[in-house]
Amino acid sequence: MTARIINGKTIASRLTEAIAQKVNLRLKQALRPPGLAVILIGDDPASQIYVSKKRKDCEQVGFHSVAYDLPENTQESELLALISTLNADPVIDGILVQLPLPDHISTENILESIRPDKDVDGFHPYNIGRLVQRTPLLRPCTPKGVMTLLESTGEAIRGKDAVIVGASNIVGRPMTMELLLAGCTTTTAHRFTDNLAREVSRADILVVGAGKPKLVKGEWIKSGAIVIDIGINRMPNGKLVGDIDFDTARERASWITPVPGGVGPMTVATLLENTLYAAEYLH
Repeated sequence: MTARIINGKTIASRLTEAIAQKVNLRLKQALRPPGLAVILIGDDPASQIYVSKKRKDCEQVGFHSVAYDLPENTQESELLALISTLNADPVIDGILVQLPLPDHISTENILESIRPDKDVDGFHPYNIGRLVQRTPLLRPCTPKGVMTLLESTGEAIRGKDAVIVGASNIVGRPMTMELLLAGCTTTTAHRFTDNLAREVSRADILVVGAGKPKLVKGEWIKSGAIVIDIGINRMPNGKLVGDIDFDTARERASWITPVPGGVGPMTVATLLENTLYAAEYLH
């Protein structure tokens, strides 16, 4: 068996095109375009590249995009004041603060200061709580993007055993909630899991987002499993690899995402989708 590739670039491109069409329709109806404010603190190269991609995509779909590039020594009080201003701005539907933040700024304080109906990253405790209670509003972008990728396979996932490797607040935990909401029987593995290979080997659906290159060995994969690799790691030779040993995993899985070109593009597309949703239904 050789797995079919889940092409995140293609799927994200279709979603982005659909969003652009909806924005164009809004403009024809004399409605304002959705507005997204993106805040970047410091000069981390990876964050700059990611934020640049977000801003470019905003322009592509016709959003009103506002950029705030702030120095590394920006104080927490200054950032909170900016967010307060954006919370009150009627033309801003989404506020995104690029993570990670400098050590002197509390990520928790910043995320909780964003109005839940403008939290297009889906990180606010209110939005996470809505997902847990099975009444999602704005959903975390990467897990929601993964659900779109799973849907694209046409495979029925209700009742399947899903294993999530990684328990971060941004990916692992909300991913577990998304799959539970979809009717899967879910297991979350993490750094304290005694036998990771055993847990992985029984997964009909495997989602890995631990941030450790080739953590999951291909021979662990259950034959016919759907495999989603969220990890993206740069090796010393400059090559980007995921958290799964792709070459061997592909020989056992039925579907698999590549790295790069799998989950990454879906995260940005889902951010745009959330912003459009906020403009149309919450504001």
